[in-house]
Amino acid sequence: MSAAPSTRTGSLKGLTMGTSWTATVVVPSSSDLPTLQAVVQAALDRVDAQMSTYKPDSSLSRFNRAPAGTWQQLEPEFFTVLAHALSVARDSEGAYDPTVGPLVDLWGFGPVAPSSMPPSSSSINAARARVGWQRLRLDTATRRALQPGGVALDLSAVAKGFGVDEAGRALERAGIASYLVEVGGELRARGRKVDGSPWRVGVERPDAATAAASAGDIGASVLLEGMSIATSGDYRRFRAGPEGRQSHHIDPATGRPVRGDLASVSMIAIDCMQADAWGTAFSVMGVERSLAFARRRHMPMLIVERRGNGFVEHATPQFIALIQP
Repeated sequence: MSAAPSTRTGSLKGLTMGTSWTATVVVPSSSDLPTLQAVVQAALDRVDAQMSTYKPDSSLSRFNRAPAGTWQQLEPEFFTVLAHALSVARDSEGAYDPTVGPLVDLWGFGPVAPSSMPPSSSSINAARARVGWQRLRLDTATRRALQPGGVALDLSAVAKGFGVDEAGRALERAGIASYLVEVGGELRARGRKVDGSPWRVGVERPDAATAAASAGDIGASVLLEGMSIATSGDYRRFRAGPEGRQSHHIDPATGRPVRGDLASVSMIAIDCMQADAWGTAFSVMGVERSLAFARRRHMPMLIVERRGNGFVEHATPQFIALIQP
């Protein structure tokens, strides 16, 4: 069913978290788009102010500097993201770990400038001694988190997805029921386009021209109805060092960048925060383990695997069902 003639499509855009954001909204013809743009920007700025690893005055940075043994009061948004991160860490058996910050910095993927040489085994071991999601404790009643000493949170793998969700919720509070929000390639869709058709989005891939489908007839886009999608890959952010190509995904078990044939993971979930975190977990888990896990849990997931000079795609049935031919 088409939207009423008095509605139109509006476009919003801005900058946040070191990247750009856009929003396509279905609004009444009389809507004030600059006001909506300010609403979205404020929501994203609030997330960045709380969870940025690059801002020394962010709530996350203050937590990382807090004295050992102190309970720190967290904002509702920060607490929500940290609680979800710990849930994914537990369910993924530590493949995703929000305390991986010391290793991220050591390998030059955080705010600390990278070294021209890879870190030594002793420095990796020292950083690993500070990593461990089990060391964190949350007090849900008071919305506090315990800094046990030396823990450095890095929520980059989930905060951007949460920002997408917060931008969408801000639009909903402003009365917008149909929208497509995107931050750095991660998207959340609600409602339908002005012509009544569902939102159709392209799936980001390392090399769509050479990718070969191996798990069904996988097209170039998916239909998002009340869903979100996040893609995590080693082709957008990596370093070329003496040991070869280094993914920005760090395996907490080894303290080193992930190595393997997994090029990217695209996850679909109701909220982008969920898709974002699991995309990172699966990037660490690898192709076979990720596919088995996602199939058991009926999760919509697409993995692109490097094979020879090309790529092979693997998708769960739930992902294939959302493909738009």
